[in-house]
Amino acid sequence: MDFSGFLMMPSELGLLAIFVFLLAFDILAAETRAMRWFRPVAIALMTVQMVWGFFPAPEGTAFGEMYVSSPLTSMMKSILNIGTLVVMLQAGEWLRRPENSIREGEFYVITLATLLGMYIMVSAGNFMMLYLGIEIASLPVACLAAYNKYKEHSAEAGAKYILMTALSSGIMMFGLSYLYGAMGTMYFSDMNAAVAAEPMTVLGFVFFFSGLGFKISLVPFHSWAPDVYQGAPTATTAYLSVVSKAAAVFALVLVLHHVFGALAVLWHWMLWGLSVLTIVVGNLFAIRQRDIKRFFAYSSISQAGYILLGVLHGSSAGLTATLYFVFVYLFSNLAAFGVIAAVENQSGRTDIASYKGLYKSNPRLALVMMLAVFSLAGIPPLGGFFSKFFIFAAAAQGGDYLFVLIALINTVVSLYYYLRIIRAMFIDAPGADAVSSFRTDPYNSVSLVLCTTGILVVGVVSWFYNFIAQATF
Repeated sequence: MDFSGFLMMPSELGLLAIFVFLLAFDILAAETRAMRWFRPVAIALMTVQMVWGFFPAPEGTAFGEMYVSSPLTSMMKSILNIGTLVVMLQAGEWLRRPENSIREGEFYVITLATLLGMYIMVSAGNFMMLYLGIEIASLPVACLAAYNKYKEHSAEAGAKYILMTALSSGIMMFGLSYLYGAMGTMYFSDMNAAVAAEPMTVLGFVFFFSGLGFKISLVPFHSWAPDVYQGAPTATTAYLSVVSKAAAVFALVLVLHHVFGALAVLWHWMLWGLSVLTIVVGNLFAIRQRDIKRFFAYSSISQAGYILLGVLHGSSAGLTATLYFVFVYLFSNLAAFGVIAAVENQSGRTDIASYKGLYKSNPRLALVMMLAVFSLAGIPPLGGFFSKFFIFAAAAQGGDYLFVLIALINTVVSLYYYLRIIRAMFIDAPGADAVSSFRTDPYNSVSLVLCTTGILVVGVVSWFYNFIAQATF
């Protein structure tokens, strides 16, 4: 048997080794004093995995072209590694609670299992490999959503996520059956040569895209997101809003341009309509939210619409802008969720009213949250401004001036609801039950420093954009 194909998978093998080691650690050291080392060991190993991901990986295909390795896929995996590491840093204080400490190892192991599935998604050269990666990445997330199983909202979040995952997977597989019937193959390279605007092919693409739209939480496939984001533990919500969404976006980008490039005239208008609908619905519903996790669920939905804006024309500038947007969005959103986790761990509250007077009691957390929401809103000179600028520029270059105008108007609308959080922290007087001054968990503090640095540096240092541009096809 030829094992040379595994040499093309250094990231997957490294992650699998970490997964097996931590699983054995959790089993053998359960309920012993050695478990106090589990968190630092897990974070150290994930840091090594992240750094290793930036070294050049072999280029080519393996397993009959079912697996593809390229600078682009390596760069995508590195972005996913950064997001996963930050989530692991933020989760520790919550996991050390008495009701969670006995299951601390499970969170890290399950998270790495989903990351392995995402690796497979972005390196897939065959729709069956892609589907396998999506399922590996999706099913364990239901466990993470229901992690606080004795809390009603968490159990509800897990149930809703698994039901919607099953539905979207069925729809996606139904679409893949149409595509296979129309072209007689599941390989991206073969399908790219055989694809044509035939009814069966178009219908298969619509079903496939609908299934993937659930993962990205595009309107009208978004209804699960607010309930799951609110009910799931904050660390899981952060993971869903950034890492899971990023992997689905990467998979969509690769499929659109490796398989359905010849149908760009058709999917351009479909994506155009969904992008506008997603941005508008996300912004309008975010205005009404009182729970901050539900608030960021609709913010995340709106950001998904902006992400699609760069994909519409399939230009190199658009693809680079899309990946750059995801990279900046990672730091901005995880910075916000890091503050949410810190406040929730201290007060047990997630309502926006609990942030009144936060600047007076915890000024550093308030400043990080301010930078995060301003970056999400696209305020210069933060990273979010540059990511939106490149997205809008790519769309304008393709002639979509109307879409750019709509997106700009919605950016102004988003300022209104983002400023609600700023007003609560800096202007509103704290109530009797306001959050008192407290020290943030050291690991979470590291994550907030990392995210804040990303927000401030990634936009103004052009090397990051150029690095992503060199990797795009």
